Amino acid sequence: QDIIPQPLLDQYLSMTDPARAQTVDTEIAKHCAYSLPGVALTLGRQNWHCLKDTYETLASDVQWKVRRTLAFSIHELAVILGDQLTAADLVPIFNGFLKDLDEVRIGVLKHLYDFLKLLHADKRREYLYQLQEFVVTDNSRNWRFRYELAEQLILILELYNPNDVYDYLRHIALTLCSDKVSEVRWISFKLVVAILQKFYANNANALGLNFINELVVRFRHCSKWVGRQAFAFICQVGMFSLCFFHLESG
Repeated sequence: QDIIPQPLLDQYLSMTDPARAQTVDTEIAKHCAYSLPGVALTLGRQNWHCLKDTYETLASDVQWKVRRTLAFSIHELAVILGDQLTAADLVPIFNGFLKDLDEVRIGVLKHLYDFLKLLHADKRREYLYQLQEFVVTDNSRNWRFRYELAEQLILILELYNPNDVYDYLRHIALTLCSDKVSEVRWISFKLVVAILQKFYANNANALGLNFINELVVRFRHCSKWVGRQAFAFICQVGMFSLCFFHLESG
């Protein structure tokens, strides 16, 4: 490459050297990870080979803060590299982050939609089953993690067809609607309504009616008041969708 002076690029790449972390700055690898998307943008995708090994080294760094930094920016790097390089070089890293500590997973979760929309439909569909793994966290009190999941799922709905939404995402929505934290339940009610609107917009009336019947059984006839309250809130948030499907079934 002839875009960046080679000595300067070599100096940047050497920031991943463990010896430099001991003698120069203990967080030098984190600084390198933070700057990497900017360096990649400057070099262009045609020179990604200059950074690939460094990126993989940082992605496997023993410090979770380094991996977390990369997780928060992997969607930006995917835009820079394009779909082919993303599928070949970033998807394996992304998959590793999905199984990492919550401090790292939150990085990919916050931009899950931004990353998935860049993948081809067949590759994107492979993540449907993995989405439910975000419900489980290292610390169950980390309710903001589940809140973020519900927010992302509202966006992600547009990436999948109604059958996939019914088979995979509806289960997650129902689980989140029964969360112990009210903030998570509230955003999940919006997710449920968004799912119903997805069915309505795609003329998947049968799926919508089945989902409504499930909501009635699970919440309307719940023995606990909090379940019945959840049904009332869902009706309040999505009155139009519920009325439409009931009219269709009548």
